[in-house]
Amino acid sequence: MTVRLLTNIGRLWTGSEIWSNAAMLLHRDRIAWVGPAAELPSSVPGVVHNIVDVDHVENLGGGLVTPGLIDSHSHPVYAGNRWAELAMRSGGSSAAEISAAGGGVASTVTITRGTDPWTLCSGVRERLRAWLLNGTTTVEAKTGYHLTRDGELADVRLLRSLEREPGMPRVHATFLAANTVPPEYFGRRADYVDAVSSWCADAATAGADSIDAYCDEGRFTVREASWVLNAGRAAGLQPRLHACGDGRTSAALLAAELGCASADLLLGAGHDDVLALARAGVVAVLCPATTGDSRRQPPARSLLDSGVAVALGSDHSPGGNGITSMPLVISLAVANYGLSVTEALRAATVGGAQALRTPDRGSIARGKLADIVAWDVDHEGAFAWSYGLRPARVWRGGEPVTS
Repeated sequence: MTVRLLTNIGRLWTGSEIWSNAAMLLHRDRIAWVGPAAELPSSVPGVVHNIVDVDHVENLGGGLVTPGLIDSHSHPVYAGNRWAELAMRSGGSSAAEISAAGGGVASTVTITRGTDPWTLCSGVRERLRAWLLNGTTTVEAKTGYHLTRDGELADVRLLRSLEREPGMPRVHATFLAANTVPPEYFGRRADYVDAVSSWCADAATAGADSIDAYCDEGRFTVREASWVLNAGRAAGLQPRLHACGDGRTSAALLAAELGCASADLLLGAGHDDVLALARAGVVAVLCPATTGDSRRQPPARSLLDSGVAVALGSDHSPGGNGITSMPLVISLAVANYGLSVTEALRAATVGGAQALRTPDRGSIARGKLADIVAWDVDHEGAFAWSYGLRPARVWRGGEPVTS
């Protein structure tokens, strides 16, 4: 029943408006009132009879306040690391050379399968905690490094159980057993696609929110991804897609055809892909920390100009990057994709809520979840200057997060 008043907000970025000298009233886990401090009511029906009787008054020192950030694409459930592989890749080694040296996704699968559940859980907990302390109150977290029925379902249950622990962000669990074909299914791709499809109902029961498939050359074809995503949709899971490759793979077109919640990465997507996503209302999740050559970059400006809703993700993964800071992702979106600060911040809040189909967060308004971040700066332009801006304070569901 805690009622909390946040005052002396120098600049409030709500997701749709900017207010100076604002205040906010939090009741339980929701925003009960927000607006200019001069308009703060003396009472709020159903919340507090007299504003002087609130439980906590917190002076934010004239700083910037935004909605809690949302990471719309991450792979945090894994064990081990692939640092040696990353060094090889940076030195120009090919995928075949890395695989011959024991690297690649298969190496993470082997290590993750061989790691005891306690150690695996501890690693995931540490990563999720880092996201929250960096101002990210919701994380889309994918499975995909067990690639067995029992392992993948255990990963979903792990994510759900961690979310219930104190000091954890909200978690949107995505079932990504269709990450790659595991070695024991070598030469039997169709069997693995059928197996993953048969696991979808159990994944939903375990607590998964979405179903994903990695559609790219060397991963899953459009036909295979379609089969898996349709099975997931039938089980009640939101379909989303790693839509990689150029127009020849037709991954983005598949996302549009199926009406996916999101089409992610979009490396190599073309003009026709952009138009199809716009017509279908599919959210584009872009990951500016993901490496790629000039031929495999997402058409960020074209997506925005065509009216496609854009979200941002870290693409945290053992073979990609270890980023757990969405402020850093915002900075990279400005630097690498040419987004304005406003566009990037909106993609990391409002766009994230659209990608995850969670309208109760991503912006600051009455009735929304009280997931809020205060920054020790006076303008959102600091995100473009301070790579990895650290929050001053974070509230998840109206409760302050302690470091």
